[in-house]
Order: sequence, then C-alpha cells, then structure tokens
Amino acid sequence: MSIFAKVLRAGEGKKVRALQSLVPDITALEPEMEALPDEALSHKTVEFRERLEHGEDLNDLLIEAFAVVREAARRTIGQRHFDVQLMGGAALHFGWIAEMKTGEGKTLVSTLPVYLNALAGNGVHVVTVNDYLARRDAEWMGRIHNFLGLTVDRVSPDISDFDAKKGAYLADVTYGTNTEFGFDYLRDNMARALEHMVQRGHHYAIVDEVDSILIDEARTPLIISGPSDDSARLYYQFAGVARGLVRDRDYEVDEEKRTVAPTEEGIERVEKALGIDNLYDLTSANYVHQLTKALQAKELYRRDKEYIVANGEVNIVDEFTGRVLEGRRWSDGLHQAVEAKERVQIKEENHTWATVTLQNYFRMYDKLAGMTGTAETEAAEFASTYGLTVVPIPTNRPMVRQDQPDLIYKSEATKFAAVVEDIAERHASGQPVLVGTASVEKSEVLSELLTRRGIPHHVLNAKQHTQEALVVAQGGRLGAVTVATNMAGRGVDILLGGNPEGLAAQEIAAGDLDPTSEEGQARFRELVEKFTEECKAEGERIRELGGLYVLGSERHESRRIDNQLRGRSGRQGDPGESRFFLSVEDELMRLFATGAMSWVMNRALPDDVPIDSKLVTKSIERAQNTVESRNAEIRKDVLKYDEVMNEQRKVVYARRMQILEGEDLRARTIDVLSSALDSIVTAHCAEDFKEDWNFEGLLAEARQYYPTQLSADDLSGLETADAIYEKLAGEAIAYYEEREATMPAPPDGEPADTMRELEREVMLQLIDQKWRTHLSEMDYLREGINLRAMGQQDPLVAWQRDGYEMFRDLMASIDDDYVKIVMHAQVQVMPTPVQDTADLANAVYQAPGDPVQGVSGIEQAALAGPAPGEEIAFATEEDVARAREAVAVPPALEQPVVHDDVWDRVGRNDACPCGSGKKFKFCHGR
Repeated sequence: MSIFAKVLRAGEGKKVRALQSLVPDITALEPEMEALPDEALSHKTVEFRERLEHGEDLNDLLIEAFAVVREAARRTIGQRHFDVQLMGGAALHFGWIAEMKTGEGKTLVSTLPVYLNALAGNGVHVVTVNDYLARRDAEWMGRIHNFLGLTVDRVSPDISDFDAKKGAYLADVTYGTNTEFGFDYLRDNMARALEHMVQRGHHYAIVDEVDSILIDEARTPLIISGPSDDSARLYYQFAGVARGLVRDRDYEVDEEKRTVAPTEEGIERVEKALGIDNLYDLTSANYVHQLTKALQAKELYRRDKEYIVANGEVNIVDEFTGRVLEGRRWSDGLHQAVEAKERVQIKEENHTWATVTLQNYFRMYDKLAGMTGTAETEAAEFASTYGLTVVPIPTNRPMVRQDQPDLIYKSEATKFAAVVEDIAERHASGQPVLVGTASVEKSEVLSELLTRRGIPHHVLNAKQHTQEALVVAQGGRLGAVTVATNMAGRGVDILLGGNPEGLAAQEIAAGDLDPTSEEGQARFRELVEKFTEECKAEGERIRELGGLYVLGSERHESRRIDNQLRGRSGRQGDPGESRFFLSVEDELMRLFATGAMSWVMNRALPDDVPIDSKLVTKSIERAQNTVESRNAEIRKDVLKYDEVMNEQRKVVYARRMQILEGEDLRARTIDVLSSALDSIVTAHCAEDFKEDWNFEGLLAEARQYYPTQLSADDLSGLETADAIYEKLAGEAIAYYEEREATMPAPPDGEPADTMRELEREVMLQLIDQKWRTHLSEMDYLREGINLRAMGQQDPLVAWQRDGYEMFRDLMASIDDDYVKIVMHAQVQVMPTPVQDTADLANAVYQAPGDPVQGVSGIEQAALAGPAPGEEIAFATEEDVARAREAVAVPPALEQPVVHDDVWDRVGRNDACPCGSGKKFKFCHGR
C-alpha cells in the first residue's frame, strides 16, 4: 500500500502520525532543490504538468512539489517551511481542516497545497475573511507562485471591469473573500450567455479562518435582489384592462377547473388597449401571464369569500376554517393581481433575484479544505455539514503560555475596576497587554476608564482592516496596551518587541518618500535593519517580563472566540499569560449560570473580592457548550430548510446551463405542445357520452397554444378522444414546422437556426422571470411555515411537501408559457447601419422578461451572429431604436441595463432606475 493510501485510510488518531511520515521524504530532497538554479527550479512546474498529462496524479507529485515550494519560498520571501507546516500543507491537500495555533504560519502553509493543486490547471480558490487579507496574501504569497510560473490574481467588490474579473478566475490561483466568490456564482447564473460568465468551475478551495466562514458567517445567505416597480405598474394596468373585458365574449371561464382562457376577440381587445401588435411577442412575454392572472383575480377570487381587505391589505381566508391566514400570499403573481383589482398597494418590495447559503456554495467544490487556530470545538458540525475532518497539527515549539482561572465579580462595575487595575500594573512593568471585549460598546467603556487612569492605548474594531493589522502587529512592544473586539486582528501575528517591517513602513509613510521609488525602497531596507535589532532586544526584555498578557473582559458564547483571543499569546514557544474577568451581570453568566454559581456569588463576600475557582471556570465552559450546541442545532435546522431550495436551484441552474450551451429545444417544444393538447382533450372530452364533450371550450384553450383553424364541426364527426387529439396535434405540429421553415434566416444560416435561437431565448427569459417569482413565493412560505406546528404538522415536512408542489408548478408553468410564446412570437429582420451593431458581451444581469427594463430583442437577437448591416430582433422598430441607445451604457456587473424611456418617466421621489435603492432625486436626478 502506498504512503498516500495509508495517510488517507488512517483513523482519526493516526492521521497526525501519517502526516509526519511524509516530512522526512520532503526534507531528503532539500539539498537537491537548493542546488538547482532559479530557472531550473521554476521549470519544475512544466515538468510536473507534463507528468500529469502522462497519467500521474497529484498525490504522486506531493513530495517533490512540496520540496520545490519550500525552496522557492526561501528564495523569494526569505521564509522556510517548518516540518509542521509541511504536515499542515499535506492535510489541506487531502481535503481536511488543519487546526494550527496562532503564529504557526498558516498563510505560508497554504502555498504548498495551492501550488500542487494548481498544477492540474483547473484553478484554485483561496478564500479569506476580508479584502485586505486577500490583497495582502495575493501579493505576498503570490511571489512564490509567480516565481514558479503560476499566475495569481484576486477578486474583490471594487473590481467592476468584467474582463478583469474573468481574467482573475482564469488565473491558476485566485484569492478573494467568501462573499465575492458566492456573489460571482450567483451573477454567473443570471448571465445571458456563456461568455458573460466569469467563474470556470469549483474544483479546489482552501478556506482561511474556516470556522469563521463556514460556521459563524454561514448563518446568513447571500442574496442578490432588485426593484420591481414596473411589474407593479403592469398589475394595475392589466387589472384595468380586465375590467373592460366581457365574460363569454372576450374570455371563457371554467369555474369547476378554476381556469380562464381569453378568446381571439378578447386578445385583440387587449392588444388594442395596450397599443401592441402581438400579445405573444417575445418583448411582451410577461403580458400573457399578467392577463391570465388579472382575469383569474376578476372571476375566480371574490372579496369576503376567498379573501378580505383589511387595513389596506388583501388577506387570504382559509376555506375550511374561515380564518385569515396571516402572512400567507397566493403564488405566481396572483396575490398582486388581486391587490391591483382591489386598488390597494401592491407589496412589491425588492425581489430576490438569486440566493445561496455559504454551506451549499462551498459544498459544490470537488475538494474543500480549511485552516484555523480553533476548529476542534466544531469538529462534529464540520463533519456532518461539509464532510471535513479536523486534524490538529502540533506546534513548531512547545506551548508554554499560562492560562489562569477566571476571576468572577458580583457586578460589572467592580469587574471593570479590577480590569483597569490589572492593566495599570502590567503597563507600569512594561509588559504588553491585549484586551479582548465582546462588543464595540464595551471596548469604548473600557477605553474611557483607561483614559481617565492615564494609560495610553489603542482601540480597534474590524472596520479598517489595514489599520487594524498595523496596530495589532505592534501590540507586542514594551508597555503597549491594545483594546480590541474579539474579531479584531486576524491574519497578523503579535511579535514580542514589535514588527520591524511594520515599523519601517510606518516611518516611510510618515515621511515624504515614495515607498515604490528606488530611494524609498533603499530607505525601507535601511529602516528594517535598524528596527530588527531594536525589536530583538525589546523582545528579550518582554520575555523576561512574562510575554504578552491577554486579558478577556467577558466570555463569549463560543469557546472558539475565547480560544482565538488566548491564541494571540504564546506563539512559537514564546512565554505568555491569559486570564478572563467576568461578572454575574455578564450576559452569558446571567442567562446560563447554574444554581450553584448563584449560591457561590451570594456568599457574604465584599463586592470587590473575586472568586478564583477552576470549578466555576468549568461551570462556565459547560454553559458555553450548551449555547454552542443550541446554535449548532439552529444552523442544522436552517440547512435542512435550505436543502429544498438547493435542490431546486441545482435543477434550474443546470437547465439554464444546458440552454446557454446551445441545447436544441425542437424535440422538447413538440413534446410540451403535444402534452398540453393531450391535457386539453382529456379535460374537455373526458365524459363517456359524446354529447357532453365541450368542443368550444377545447378550441378556446387550444388557441392559447397555437392559432388553430379547426371548428367544432370539424371535431364533432370524430368518435374518440384519441382521434380528436391526433387531429389537433397533427395541425399544431404542421403549424410549428411551417413557422420553422418560414422564419427569417440569419446571414449564412438557415431558418431553423432562427427558430432554435428563438426557443432558447424564450426559455431562458421565462426561467429567469419565473425563478425570481418563485424565490419570493418560497420566502413567503418560509415566513409562516412554523405556524403549521399549531395544526399538529411537522413544519419541515410541510415545507418539503409544499416546496416540491410549488416547484413542480413552476416547471409546468415555464413549459406552458414557453410553448404559447414560441408558437405566437413574431420575428422580423430589420436593416441596421454597420456602426450600430454592438457587442453586448458586458450587458449582463439585466431583468429578463420585463418589457420596460429589458433591451427588447436586441440582446436576445445575437442569434447566429448577425453580419454587419443586418440584425434579427423580436421587437418593434421603436424597441430597436431604444435598444440601440441603451447598449451605449457602460458595462456593469451588478446593475441591470435600463431603457432610456424609464428615465423619462421616473418621478423625483421614485426609486432610481439604476437599481441603487435611493430615490431618483438623491441619485441620478441631482
């Protein structure tokens, strides 16, 4: 059995020893690597890739690749990987979580598996907690990868250029934050063409501070939302149109089946009322849906029966109990249609366009790994949610920090007084102190007390990551006092005596020298040499004083956060000390303290006398464990609910991808059309007696799918329902094939090419439009699902059942509307000047299906690539003219392309059409 098989099959307790067994082999190659010139060392990347092409896998290359990276790091950034760092790198390569204490160099560890996995050419994502760390690591660690011939880039919210972002994902190594990776995934699945997508798959990711990203931040989903003011306007418009239509003349109603079907005459009246030529035109794709819902609201949903109007809201009435169903709304736009009918305000908040939880995003990666200083307390959740194993990596030097028992006071005031006294004593001796607080508010209270006492100090929060890192890096100087929230200071070590590079950079910044100039760089090297000696001497003195003293002013709900704070002290074998000061008034103590704790604190002791007891400390840890278990159950429950949405998301996004990749929808169109006609025949010719068959109703519904020329007399002579179906299906398919053959042909193409593109564009628009509506409906369902428990129903089971039914209706609705539009949409060929043919590659993320916001048929009319002087569009000439003006808008990654006529109609107090969420007068209307 190979050494790698032994590592992968090792039990939990043997994994560390298995990783240790790799180190001697890597170290044995060190003399050989040191002897190679720079060019030969960097050429190893080419050799490795050739070996991969000839059948070797990444495990076969691990020993040599790690040896190459270790030598490259020594040559480029002057750092050589410790043996334990090689172990951590191997753990990350195998898809585990490497738990390495603060100061053990996790950032350098990541370069080993990043390089090895980047050799495969599929891209490696390195995920950090903030943009500062992403930028710093890409520049710092990127020097190693660049030396070895790999490309390195990063993604961040401030990169709005489409080509730059796509280029970042095409790099061998891409750094970025968890939110940016997630949002780019969502944006990609809103793109209208493959070339508009930036990511190229999810192969391997290393998550820094994995407990923070995959546990703490995973409770909040990523959501892209957008305004929908125009759709609200359409609901009111169609409610007015529906009032002017006459039953049995303009539309037919089947109350038993609860369906409404407009007649040919009714469709003509609607088109005239709206001032359009064709209700089923692609640019009016949403109109058919709006008309149907308006007619349903008019005829099938009656006030004080299916619903009541109270306080300006439409409330659904339960048909069985007669009670109002609070928080419930009808789906698929029906509720908005009823609101428009009753002339009450339509609840059209910003609609969710796309959403994903971090759990489900990161579970898409073929291989996922993480690193942190504190993961063991959440090992069970990592294993159950992500399938990740936590492997504690030993420290490079023994840990000698002294963790003192907690001190507990009766009141918060006496606790803070004791904290200030302790800080003053340590500060007077010169020992550096790092104070952790649970909130910004408490840090400000403590800062004021220190100021009154005359103790100089720094106060930090997480708002300025760059400044935070600079201050924390100098938190180990003589007499330094740093007050920080528990989340502050990640990604940087506190070096005893100070950080010479940081001190040099501060002095350069304070002067007039340009740090990038030759003179500035020379001065920087000179200052580093000077401060290195000072910091070394100062560090030795601080070690004699006991090292960095970490003082926690309050226990956090999670032991991980407390351990992160403690971990700032005692790095690389340095001495250190930590202690937590608590009071009975602290939130954790107040909510979870046991009866024994209260009894101890109620003893006849002065207020300023603390209790120092390991028994009490263990009691607090049990309370933390209780809270952690509760929070883990909440996250587990949230994930169970999101599983329903995740499965639906996979289906919808996979469907979109098939269409973007050019799937031929001809067979699907015929299949959906045939199925729809079969359902119509079954519904109207289901009785045993022929005299009960409803030919008029059948033909009225059939006209929704294609313009049939059959009459009731043509069908009355047929003896069976199957014969009627064959008659209808034959005519419909013949009509479809005729449309296909007579479509305007693009240059150097066939009419069928136009039909295929029309089908793909219609399907894509409907999927986007209806998926967004579905997300809103699922949000409404989720809000009230817990009330099912009052009816003795399991809310999760009810969510799964109702969610499945709603998704089934969604997919059926997409198919139904798709075939109606494809069979009715008109396509025109219109000449265009050569200079007006525009590349719309960057005009992405627009709101599809909205006739006001969309750029009509121009974006969809890319068809088979129109030649200069000719363009195919599914639009009127006015639409084309407006669209050509719209495409001159600079490309944007986050805002939809907006029609010029929207800007003409917008009022000063309306939402700005740019999508900023501000009023027009405060945005583009200034």
